[in-house]
Amino acid sequence: MDETRPIDPGRAIDWGKTSSDYSKHRPGPPDSFYDRLRALGVGLPQQRILDLGTGTGLLARKFAEQGSLVSGIDISDGQIEAARELAREQRLSIDFRVSPAETTPFPSHSFDAITANQCWLYFDKPKVIREVKRLLKPGGVLVTSHFSWLSRLDAIARRSEQLVLKFNPQWTAADWSGEIPVVPSWSIGEFDVTGMFYYDEPIPFTHESWRGRIRACRGTGAALKPEELAKFDVEHEALLKATVPETFTVLHRLDAHFFSPK
Repeated sequence: MDETRPIDPGRAIDWGKTSSDYSKHRPGPPDSFYDRLRALGVGLPQQRILDLGTGTGLLARKFAEQGSLVSGIDISDGQIEAARELAREQRLSIDFRVSPAETTPFPSHSFDAITANQCWLYFDKPKVIREVKRLLKPGGVLVTSHFSWLSRLDAIARRSEQLVLKFNPQWTAADWSGEIPVVPSWSIGEFDVTGMFYYDEPIPFTHESWRGRIRACRGTGAALKPEELAKFDVEHEALLKATVPETFTVLHRLDAHFFSPK
């Protein structure tokens, strides 16, 4: 993901610092999400897919498991290194490369589908739109998607967010409304929305996995200094022990838009 632009004012963001927690504790979307993608024609066997801002390759690895021919790019060396290692462990063949989404190393008209999960906001929109249009085959589709907890509906997520804000008041992702636009404003004049979906699903966690998930967050592991993160984690552990059982669920909203270039 391209984190060079100021998403959280006054805070530099480096996803590479989160790669260990990201690999272990940041869950990918549940199977229900991929079922919906396949129903709308994405993630099929032999389909050529490029996953932008791939991180540790969560979507890329799932698509490869389903038989798609997958490439994944991310601007973070650490994330791509983790993605390659996880793919090796799963014996998956995926072309992972370090690259910004706005200027990729692939030939024109290379992909049937391009995906961008939880990362589109970080890109330079005019540049990445041009690149997506260059890379898609005729009839190809862009899919942007998100997998986000709902702090307004889930008390556990809300309390964790409040603790993140104590340590990082600049974090701007807290208290998300959950609103999903039918037509995102950035797409107007560039793409036609050919399909979309959103739905909610409770995602299971333990104290350990939720702590790891929150450490693999833009507002914590990607932004805090090591000593700040360690102090945050101690307080988060105490908060969880005091308020929730060892196993629990956190309500998430999943969404995806399917775009055809104009």
